[in-house]
Amino acid sequence: MYRGIRDFKKGYQPKTCVVQDEKCDLVTDRHNIVARLRNHFSQLLRIHGVNHVRQRELHTAEPLVAEPSVFEVELAIGKLKRHKSPGIDQIPVEMIKTSTTTIRYEIRQLIYFHLE
Repeated sequence: MYRGIRDFKKGYQPKTCVVQDEKCDLVTDRHNIVARLRNHFSQLLRIHGVNHVRQRELHTAEPLVAEPSVFEVELAIGKLKRHKSPGIDQIPVEMIKTSTTTIRYEIRQLIYFHLE
């Protein structure tokens, strides 16, 4: 809301994306900007011959994040503050704090499967 009010007060201000090339000329085309930044960072990091920058998938035999222990889940539940509005799941903190071991186990499983 505050951002909207601030933008309304300032009025319309178009955003431009401009980068200088090696000759100090201004480049405004997105394709040329990406090429310029690729060259700049390849020189900066001393990587030669970089044509395509892609995010590679990491294949491992083990999960990247270990399953949370019972102690970690209990500690996190203990740190929750009461009388706060529930999150996106609409479960009040009071209900989680007074839950049984079975429900806490299910919460732990949900956290673990969400991390995978």
